[in-house]
Amino acid sequence: QADRSDDVAAGEVAPVLSRREREVLRQWLLSDSKQDVAEKLFLSIGTVNTHLTRIRAKYAEIGRPAPTKASLVARAIQDGIMTLDEL
Repeated sequence: QADRSDDVAAGEVAPVLSRREREVLRQWLLSDSKQDVAEKLFLSIGTVNTHLTRIRAKYAEIGRPAPTKASLVARAIQDGIMTLDEL
């Protein structure tokens, strides 16, 4: 995993997301529904939901809660997981 320290907002720590969590997060932010994510990544909707729940928990644990899709977009951009141009 590449060093993202330059991408994270000043003084903030990024959570450690697995490669699959990052993949699910990116796909969900680019998709209209969790069903779309499940189909594209060959997962069940339950698995997609589990990944998103864990991602949110990891953000909450470091004091950067992301309870909504919009807040996850902001976190993903702040942490270098995706760029505005990709959205």
